[in-house]
Amino acid sequence: MADVTATGLAAQGDVAERASLRSGLVSWVLASAAMLLALCAPALWNGFPLIFPDTGGYLERPLEGTLDLGRSALYGLFLAAGVPSAFWMNVVAQAALTVWIIVLALRAHGFGGRPWFAFGVVALLALLTSLPWLAGELLPDILFPAAVLALELLIFRCDRLAGWERIALGGVIAFAIVSHMAAAGLCAGLVAALWLAGCIRRVDLPQPRFSFAAAAVAAGIALCPASNWAITGTFAFTPGGSSFVFGRLVEDGIVQRYLADRCPDPAIRLCAYQDDVPDDADDWLWDPNSPYRKLGGWEALSEEERAITLATLRDYPLLQVTSAVADIFDQLTSFQTEVSLEDNAPTVEAIEHRAPQLQPALMEARQQKGEIDVDGLNVIHVPVATLAMLALVGALALRRRLKLAPRLTALGATVLLALFINAAICAVLSHSVDRYQSRLTPLAVFAVTLIAADRWRTWLGPPADLS
Repeated sequence: MADVTATGLAAQGDVAERASLRSGLVSWVLASAAMLLALCAPALWNGFPLIFPDTGGYLERPLEGTLDLGRSALYGLFLAAGVPSAFWMNVVAQAALTVWIIVLALRAHGFGGRPWFAFGVVALLALLTSLPWLAGELLPDILFPAAVLALELLIFRCDRLAGWERIALGGVIAFAIVSHMAAAGLCAGLVAALWLAGCIRRVDLPQPRFSFAAAAVAAGIALCPASNWAITGTFAFTPGGSSFVFGRLVEDGIVQRYLADRCPDPAIRLCAYQDDVPDDADDWLWDPNSPYRKLGGWEALSEEERAITLATLRDYPLLQVTSAVADIFDQLTSFQTEVSLEDNAPTVEAIEHRAPQLQPALMEARQQKGEIDVDGLNVIHVPVATLAMLALVGALALRRRLKLAPRLTALGATVLLALFINAAICAVLSHSVDRYQSRLTPLAVFAVTLIAADRWRTWLGPPADLS
């Protein structure tokens, strides 16, 4: 019989352990590459990163050194850095961030160490939701779901995170806020709502920790004017807040009623254009022939917009409330995936002017040729998102009967609160747009997937030892 010593057994164990580590590393490398490819697939198939009418406005901010309506200079700097790579660097960075935060969320919620399960989750989201279209688009929209997941992890799963992971998640939140002012409202509102939810003893949630999340939100808000100053020389928040609110009042017909009651009035410059005020917020803000543009835009009209907005709140309080409620409901139920096919002229012109070497590839993309079937996407995305949100509401309502783990209750509650807060902010402070809500609906599918996976694991064996 062979003489097997303790040293020999230890050596064999070391070899087996190293082989297992190599196998696990290879699996993670392959799965990560597959996840990254899944989220980049729409942009790769398009032949160029997806653009939006707003993309050019972001790109020009750092190049012109100016601020403009709703366009973050910092996100514009991020886009400008990607020009040498034809913006592929931006798409890969956005997709990689999304993969990382999904894998981190899986680990923190008890599904770590499973590379192919992680790939399955990402593949599901890529096939059934707007997520890869957000990751492949040159807009900060992908940062909204990333920021929500980051907040949930910092508040409820902080003890499962390494120190550098907490710092990185805080950075994600801050960058999202600086990149889009709506993210500031969403993140601040979500922290406040989760704090209130934690005060309700009947809700079974893990012990929340708000200090790091609140600090990240505060840092993001502080960085808004600071980054604008560093990039453009102007210490100010991204402009246009009053204009977006005013656009919503235009779309709701409140401005038209105010002008009908007050005009003619030489103190109100808009009276001269009373009959030309459109009934659509986008037409008001972006049509070059709109009264807003003729009167000088946000730089020249912001004071009058604020004065009229306050006057309508005083004179028509009931109309303001009923309109806002209707707008919120409209936003909650409007979440089609949007891919701009016809209105991209501002971005095409910006790229032609700022990066002419990219123009041929841009114009050869399927998007510019109108070859993307957006209706076909929404045949899948809309019912899946609807069912996921309904299932999430049902799971939380029946959480005790389902024996839903507190960690998953927290995830589901965070997602639902984020969906509602986002709808309220966008509908009241801007106007209802499918894109605003569709950027968060993948989170509902993600949360339901984890709840279903946890139930399946419970049926197969003892649940994970996680609170």
